Amino acid sequence: MDTDERAAALVTAAWQAIRDDHRVRADLWEAAYTEPRLRQLFPWSGMGELHFSRCTGSRWTWDIPFVMPATASAYLVAGPLRTQVVGPVATALEAAAMVVQRLPAGCGPAFLGTPEELAAHEARHRRHLGP
Repeated sequence: MDTDERAAALVTAAWQAIRDDHRVRADLWEAAYTEPRLRQLFPWSGMGELHFSRCTGSRWTWDIPFVMPATASAYLVAGPLRTQVVGPVATALEAAAMVVQRLPAGCGPAFLGTPEELAAHEARHRRHLGP
C-alpha cells in the first residue's frame, strides 16, 4: 500500500469513527461526508464540532473552517481560528457548502503525516516548481 492509499484508509476510518461515536449530529456528518472535497480531508470532532484537516497526523491543521451546532437544528460555521466566525446557517448542507467555499487554494486529499511534515512537503513542492 503506497502513502496515498494509507492516507485514504486513515481518512475513511476517521469518517467512520466519527459516524459511529455520535458526537457529531448525523445530518452534519452526512452532509460533509457526501461532499467529495470534504470527504477527502481528515475529519475530527470535539464538543459536537466537525473539523477538517489537510493531514492525517495529530495535531492536525487549523486552516479550514469548522462547523458547530448553534441550536437544535441550525449550525454555525467558524474558523479557521476559534476567534473567527463565518456565519450561521439553517442546515447541515449549507454548513458543508460554506466550508467548501472557504477551502484553502490547492486543498486536496489529506497528506499522510503531521502538519509539520505537510508544510515541509509543500515547501519542497514549491521549490521544485520554481519561481
